[in-house]
Amino acid sequence: MPYRFDGFELDADRVELRRHGLIVPVEPQVFALLLLLVENRDRMVSKEEIIGTVWGGRAVSDSALSSRIKSARRALGDDGPERRFIRTLHGQGFRFVADVTAAEPRALPPAGPSPEAPPPPVSARPSIAILPFRLVAASELHPALGEAVAHDLIVALSRLRWLFVIARGSSFRFRSGHPDACRAGRLLNASYCLCGIVETMAGSVVITAELIDTRSEEVLWADRCTGPIEAIHALRARIAASVIAALEIQIPLHEAALASVASPHCLSAWSAYHLGLRHLHRFTRQDNAVATGLFARALALDPYFVRAHAGLSSTHFQSAFLRYSGDAAGDARAARAHAERSLDLDPLDPVANFTMGRAFWLTGEVDRSYPWLERATALSPSFAQGFYARAWADAITERDRTGIENVEMAMALSPLDPLHYAMLATRALTCLIQGSTGPAAAWAERAAQSPGAHVMISLIAVIAQTLDGNRDRAAIWTADVRRRGGSSQAHFFASFPFRDGPLRRRMAKALGDNGIA
Repeated sequence: MPYRFDGFELDADRVELRRHGLIVPVEPQVFALLLLLVENRDRMVSKEEIIGTVWGGRAVSDSALSSRIKSARRALGDDGPERRFIRTLHGQGFRFVADVTAAEPRALPPAGPSPEAPPPPVSARPSIAILPFRLVAASELHPALGEAVAHDLIVALSRLRWLFVIARGSSFRFRSGHPDACRAGRLLNASYCLCGIVETMAGSVVITAELIDTRSEEVLWADRCTGPIEAIHALRARIAASVIAALEIQIPLHEAALASVASPHCLSAWSAYHLGLRHLHRFTRQDNAVATGLFARALALDPYFVRAHAGLSSTHFQSAFLRYSGDAAGDARAARAHAERSLDLDPLDPVANFTMGRAFWLTGEVDRSYPWLERATALSPSFAQGFYARAWADAITERDRTGIENVEMAMALSPLDPLHYAMLATRALTCLIQGSTGPAAAWAERAAQSPGAHVMISLIAVIAQTLDGNRDRAAIWTADVRRRGGSSQAHFFASFPFRDGPLRRRMAKALGDNGIA
């Protein structure tokens, strides 16, 4: 809808600023800033809200914000001492103060969109085509090996639910010769293409896989597996697991990167969701709030978006776990409600089952989480975070043997996972259950030093180092806890509800010995 004020027209549909009918050139971020201020002209818009909308919540300097405000004022001829349009409320934010009328949108000309206007957002979820892998020096015993590997991947990737996988009948039309993966992907209307090579020689086989963005022709990820020819079936399973775990990270990261440079008003539901995931995994109060807004935006665009409900369940889980809001019980109820809604929409989505199981942790009902977590990994056998969650539950309930197997599976499947630090910390807890304080201290140290590790991981390091007799290291991590706002035993044992017994008492004493009451 166009907004008119003092000879200007701000047209959200065409993404244009016009003055007396003539286009005023403005950068996309400046346009987004103007639109945000005009749409909220009845109130002040805070700096945090501007950053959350215009920059997607990314960390930006005050000078970057000031630069965009200055550019917006210059476009409106409002850069003199008298502020007729954008007023600064020092230390708080900005407000649009001119009189504005909302006009009926003009009919678009039949000739199509202006080349300067951004394309309309794509509402569909990310799509991928898996081409038959090309055979090199193929064995007569395995003439269809390349097609078999691709078929394995199509079946496995179809379980992910969030990724649209082109059917075998279409992608296998490119089985002959040396097809151009990017051209094939574009012909199949797939934003990503997975292709590879199978090479057999001297009794061994090498399988190489590449993930390509068909729009930019960029290789986003590649990997290879090697093994004896007689173990080909195990090798096929291994490459499938490796590909799935990698794509669970690589595609969302790439989609978030693309969304972060797009105009906020052009975000599709899936773009907003992937950008929200990036903020969610930073584990800070501010990023969690930005993620909540982005997931909510995705739901506003698509009310039946399963993963957006799962995302909101995760933001409320994080808020309850780390006590962001001061209403842990309310956050726990919201985490459960959004998990239930995601399951209502798609009971076969592994992430929906994962969030449902994890919601029980917030109420100390860890045993009730098992059926949901086991279902999540059954639906997607390469779902690393599902195996990590099972390992965490095993550790809290002191089922050490299974916990070790599950956490090692999680780390093997996804060594670059955003929750890798939590996997390391869970491995430390399994060692504490066994009484192996030395390995526990080593695992906890690695966990606390990992990117993204929150304050609860530092508390685990305090406990493990103390129980292993490393007072100096325990003191360092205690100082880290205090630097980050501190915590308490009540908070720790609410988040990690170990049963009352010798281990819990030793952990409580370790915290107490370091002044954490």
